[in-house]
Amino acid sequence: MSDDAMIKTIGAFIKHHRVVQNRTQQEVANDAGINRSTLSLLENGDIVNISTLVQVFRALGLLRIMDVFTIETQVSPLKLAKLEEQRRKRASNKRNNEKPESDW
Repeated sequence: MSDDAMIKTIGAFIKHHRVVQNRTQQEVANDAGINRSTLSLLENGDIVNISTLVQVFRALGLLRIMDVFTIETQVSPLKLAKLEEQRRKRASNKRNNEKPESDW
């Protein structure tokens, strides 16, 4: 998919969800803190600032879309095995059997 096609798809996605929520461009633009004309540009597939896109997602309750950008750190199986080897397997036998001296 070309860049232009993807931008138009994002615009159509925004417009679809706005219409499903039965909201006007002005209502969503006000909630997002942008101009109505900026939202119109976004819906028509024109290039807008990424922060504008995030603001519109927030106004439409679609921030969950941003979850795909979450980076999850994974531990390799070898590192996990080494960590498991280093983990304590028993309690130590070192105990202090002496009772502390009383202040009395």
